[in-house]
Amino acid sequence: MTVAARKADPQGLDPVDRRIVVETQGGLPLCPRPYHAVAERLGLAPDDVMRRMRRMLAEGAIRRIAAVPNHYALGYRANGMSVWDVEDARVSEVGRRIAAFDFVSHCYRRPRHAPLWPYNLFAMVHGRTREEVKAHVAAIGAAVDDAARAHDVLFSTRILKKTGLRIAG
Repeated sequence: MTVAARKADPQGLDPVDRRIVVETQGGLPLCPRPYHAVAERLGLAPDDVMRRMRRMLAEGAIRRIAAVPNHYALGYRANGMSVWDVEDARVSEVGRRIAAFDFVSHCYRRPRHAPLWPYNLFAMVHGRTREEVKAHVAAIGAAVDDAARAHDVLFSTRILKKTGLRIAG
């Protein structure tokens, strides 16, 4: 889970919300009823944990609750960041089209750094081989057609530890 400052309370989370965030920021327990397990660890009712987490999500204290797969463990060892030079006025529309592909795990806009870096739209593409990733990128290119003036693929060379912001207990 990623934690951001609560919009409604700039001073932070109340003590119970904070305990829930600290308990879950490394991930939910891998069990059939993860919210019940969190509730048991914290001495809370499961319904209270779920209600509070839904509220924190709606208020922006929690940005998302999602599975984070280990692509390498699933056999997807070729991972390429496709980068696209898209007209600024069309980047949101094109980004939605690219993000709809099931082989794209995330798609986002970033600033250009001309003249060396003309790309403003990034999409992570996963495949079992580099050839598969290149085929996926070609499919994206066909879908965005003339909306992209240029693109490239930057392949991962190593796995980095991915963690979000952590708050102390």
